[in-house]
Amino acid sequence: MALLLRFSGFVDGVSRRLGAVCDYLILIVCFISAGNAMMRYAISYSSNSYLEIQWYLFGAVVLLGAACTLLKNEHVRVDVVYSLLSDRNKLIVDTCGIIIFLLPVTSYLIYLSWPFFLKSFVNGEVSNNAGGLTLWPAKLLLPAGFFFLWLQALSELIKRIAALRGVIQLETKYEKPIQ
Repeated sequence: MALLLRFSGFVDGVSRRLGAVCDYLILIVCFISAGNAMMRYAISYSSNSYLEIQWYLFGAVVLLGAACTLLKNEHVRVDVVYSLLSDRNKLIVDTCGIIIFLLPVTSYLIYLSWPFFLKSFVNGEVSNNAGGLTLWPAKLLLPAGFFFLWLQALSELIKRIAALRGVIQLETKYEKPIQ
């Protein structure tokens, strides 16, 4: 179990670093968006590449940030019943959810998205828009994002099993989002 927990700690570190990268990507997207808007209105100049890079970076934030969101237990869940459960039962629900839903679904999405990316990469696919960007980097975000989410799900599964066995203490507190 100690080796698995060390692996889990490594994966958690990777997810934290990806989350930090996503923080900076949001800032970069804001600057690109503001710069594009200012150029469009100030000097009547715009380019599709500026719009597309915003989409690519936003996609990167969503897909690469998912693992960090799972790590921080900030993902969306149905908390009507979950909030009423004991800590042990929350761990059991999380464990079952990871095994039955999260790991199989992310595995399937990796399986589906890899050929989608590979075809684009091999063909050197470029956006149809004038001044558009190469598409394969954006399509690579799909299998990469799902892979990092799958790794983090595995890490969460290891931690929950360890907590159920009494090897570690795991915080099960979940605050529902404020609307």
